[in-house]
Amino acid sequence: MKFLIDAQLPPVLKFVFISNGYEAYHTLDLPHKNDTSDKEILELIARENYVLITKDKDFYNSFVLKHQPQKLILVRVGNIRIKELKAVFENNIDKLLHLLNYKDLVIVGIDKIDIKI
Repeated sequence: MKFLIDAQLPPVLKFVFISNGYEAYHTLDLPHKNDTSDKEILELIARENYVLITKDKDFYNSFVLKHQPQKLILVRVGNIRIKELKAVFENNIDKLLHLLNYKDLVIVGIDKIDIKI
């Protein structure tokens, strides 16, 4: 699996995935950085088969209406410190990766990880 972390989330999240042996990028790693349009992001993740990690409800709406992106991790933690957000992912990485093998949408909350059918 390969992951792309959207602009509203900190770049440090990519290292959670990299340290677990996965390919991961942040939008800051793209040519247009955080100015990359949603359309360009959708095209990139479709072409390269990335799982998108975002807080952006527009991507959630696109997933529900068009199943684009193909796989989505929607982050719903409110405003928390970067260190705490990183810990949410580190503490739940195995469960998150397992769920992505079976589900296309995983919702990450502050105290739980949910799936949507």
